[in-house]
Amino acid sequence: MEETVGKLWHRLITRAAGVSYPDAAVRLKEVERTAGVFFRALGGDPGLRVAAATVDPHAARRSFIARVAGVGDRAAHARMDDVTLRLPPWIDAFPERALNRDLYLWLAALAAAQAQLADGPADETAFQYNQRAVLAALDTWPGVVARYRRLVDAYAPRRLNITRMPPAERAREEAIVAALRAPGSVDALPPVPPDTPPPAPVLLWLGGADAAPAPFTRASNPDPENTANSGPPPSEEELERHAHRAERVDLPQEKNGLMMVFRAESLLAVTEFLKINRPTDDEPDPNAAEAARDLDQLALAEDTDRVASKVRFDLDLPSAAEDDVVLGDGIPLPEWDYRKQTLLAEHVRLTEMAARHAPPATLPLHLKHTARRLRQQFAALAPGRRWLKAQPDGSELDVDAVVRAQTDRSCGRHPSEQLYLSLEKRERDLACLVLADLSLSTDTWVSSEARVIDVIRDALLLFGEALGSTGDAFALAGFSSIKRAKVRFHRLKDFDDRFDDRIRGRIMAIKPGYYTRLGAAIRRSTQLLEKHGAARRILLILSDGKPNDLDLYDGRYGIEDTRMALMEARRAGLTPFCVTIDREGAGYLPHLFGPGGYAVIRKPEELPARLPLFYAQLTR
Repeated sequence: MEETVGKLWHRLITRAAGVSYPDAAVRLKEVERTAGVFFRALGGDPGLRVAAATVDPHAARRSFIARVAGVGDRAAHARMDDVTLRLPPWIDAFPERALNRDLYLWLAALAAAQAQLADGPADETAFQYNQRAVLAALDTWPGVVARYRRLVDAYAPRRLNITRMPPAERAREEAIVAALRAPGSVDALPPVPPDTPPPAPVLLWLGGADAAPAPFTRASNPDPENTANSGPPPSEEELERHAHRAERVDLPQEKNGLMMVFRAESLLAVTEFLKINRPTDDEPDPNAAEAARDLDQLALAEDTDRVASKVRFDLDLPSAAEDDVVLGDGIPLPEWDYRKQTLLAEHVRLTEMAARHAPPATLPLHLKHTARRLRQQFAALAPGRRWLKAQPDGSELDVDAVVRAQTDRSCGRHPSEQLYLSLEKRERDLACLVLADLSLSTDTWVSSEARVIDVIRDALLLFGEALGSTGDAFALAGFSSIKRAKVRFHRLKDFDDRFDDRIRGRIMAIKPGYYTRLGAAIRRSTQLLEKHGAARRILLILSDGKPNDLDLYDGRYGIEDTRMALMEARRAGLTPFCVTIDREGAGYLPHLFGPGGYAVIRKPEELPARLPLFYAQLTR
């Protein structure tokens, strides 16, 4: 009974406070793609990803009912940094869903205007900067004016009741509302006594009214290449749906590693004080994500000790006797650093590999029916022979040409001497290289019967069977990486190799590797395709996620390097196309491949049958 009464009271007092309208809430997940497209269409930085902002407490004045209900003490400030456009994880400020959705789009437009805004005076406040950004957005895109006016008309009356405020706060609140209704009309906020609470957050601006919350920035790392990493990066769901404000703290100094007082029952715990990476077999805590979401702030500490000074091992690395065979000394490749806007020469070393245990194999039984159907379909693409008429020489006479020549001679005209038929075979002058992502993420299961790596293996086998019917030149390769010094490039089939049991054995031997340094793999594939003399060259990329690695390659660094590698490939005359099973691919693939340069497959098990069809569409 008490619980029921408590729920009813909470619902009643929360609704009476009028701070939010949960029934009309719009979540970022619903409009994330639309807001991202809108932001980029208005000229915003295409490399920024849309993510959730942190929900931070504030000390602004609240109404009495809001204090009783315990609501209205937190707000999510939309903001933008070098890599992310952060929008509120949900918006429920208005009773109409349409207004809450319009607020998302307006914030995206305001962010696009800020990205193109010139720097103002050195002493410019956030209050002045937001007004200037609003003016720029309204002047540049007249289509957003009506949306902004609707939001202001609905939002301004919802600000606090100024009749009960002290005079100084009332003047400040009136200035904020005036700046919202007529941007640029207020030069500065009126002064207030030192102990006055800050103004309530302005939902229509990026940041606050008096000071924009500073984004968390990564501290400088003296040796980012040697930074230890205990596992793969967190999932996209954890990164984008639940953001936290971070605080940089100092790493605890454990000078006394051993216990000052010896206790026999603690003998086995001595190793816990050693700095080593400990892969664990324990099941993950199912409540860890929920507990993290409940935290107001995360404390991050950075260990500046070099990895070389630690005891370090990785159980995932095979011994040299069991690892794949290394071919050559490695190939130095450049890498694009978007922060410095420069191409770092010989920054990456790519090593070509060959499977150590890859005996010849036949096509698996479960693929034979699909392979037979694809061979029949692709046989129509094979270049056939045809007769060329009216040729100067050939194997047979062209009867039509002979009759015309005889008629011209009888009429006193000069007859043609092109009287023969020539049988010629026309070939399609194109080459294709399929680059498959063999990273650690391909070890995940897509169904109760197959993993991602199994789907990629079947796709490569069927692709080879289909193109064997056309006679087109093609090559197959796979890649993974462990930082910039160990990019592994597996050459499964070269252009001059026949697709036989030997190649099938190599494909059957592929296994999940490590991480995804895609830029280096694209540059090496570009080199291989450039050596082929085909008039049309296609780079077909199979991927299951974003570019990432253990070092700085994760995040926007990897995205921008991959984009630069694709631009280099296009300048070399290649046609890149990506086929991915990443459901979040639509958020970053347009920035890399363009709107028509990729395809997202929702059901990974359909990849083997659809990959050859994508090739057929590209070469039509």
